[in-house]
Amino acid sequence: MTIAIEQPELGGIEVPTNKNITHHDPNELELEESFKVPETNTFGQTFRDYNAHTERKDSVEQFYRLQHINQTYDFVKKMHEQYGKLNRVEMSIWECCELLNEFVDESDPDLDEPQIEHLLQTAEAIRKDHPDEDWLHLVGLIHDLGKVLLHHKFGALPQWAVVGDTFPVGCAFDESCVHYKYFKENPDYKNPKYNTKNGIYTEGCGLNNVMMSFGHDDYMYHVAKENKTTLPSAGLFIIRYHSFYPLHKSGAYTHLMNEEDVENLKWLQVFNKYDLYSKSKVRIDVEKVKPYYLSLIEKYFPAKLKW
Repeated sequence: MTIAIEQPELGGIEVPTNKNITHHDPNELELEESFKVPETNTFGQTFRDYNAHTERKDSVEQFYRLQHINQTYDFVKKMHEQYGKLNRVEMSIWECCELLNEFVDESDPDLDEPQIEHLLQTAEAIRKDHPDEDWLHLVGLIHDLGKVLLHHKFGALPQWAVVGDTFPVGCAFDESCVHYKYFKENPDYKNPKYNTKNGIYTEGCGLNNVMMSFGHDDYMYHVAKENKTTLPSAGLFIIRYHSFYPLHKSGAYTHLMNEEDVENLKWLQVFNKYDLYSKSKVRIDVEKVKPYYLSLIEKYFPAKLKW
């Protein structure tokens, strides 16, 4: 089943013109959003402030040090081979949501709540503003499910191999990446094959042809795709790149994008506000909203998925 969705306008990022990208000015979709961006996170600081002196500052920086040193092209290739088989567990989407109750994301300076709280906060905020885009509600619920890689059933991977901002490997690391300085200890940093702007890629090749740092984003994309989800292309793009902050916040790596990426990025930017700013201590009544999300899961996914 193919789902056609209208595109919101792209804001905040200028995509350079090249022969592989044509520009559109879609304004069919009116985004009348009631969600108000809070001024501070749950710790009283601005969002994504990695220099703020909070109780999590040192642990978050240590996380990025390990991530930036260890996420090499060869490491990512090895992890794709290991986890791409989807032969570890068979379970439903909701069972996976419940598994995440055990974990807190060490890379996140804005929240220290179990992951299922964040998933429901994101989904419900989207649902309020975009009641007709049920696929986007479901993406809000499932976008972080790849974090089950932290669970012992999946090998209990270290957090630096699962969470945090993502970035391409196989080309130069961009200075907009959080705690960029630690990339200098990554073996690929001095490898002439990988340390140029394009590296092993070509301009306009499309993000689908670019290998990203391994983690929950790309893993959940792979799970959804291989289990024959009927989510639209924009939904899969959001799942795969929602942690790619160097792109959708700073405008880095746009030279690698193709036309389809440009269109899908518009929806990712819509989604990102809810993903980032809906984090709070306000709890969602799980049992109240569960039937609605179970109906969406049934609509877009099989009952059991291979993970």
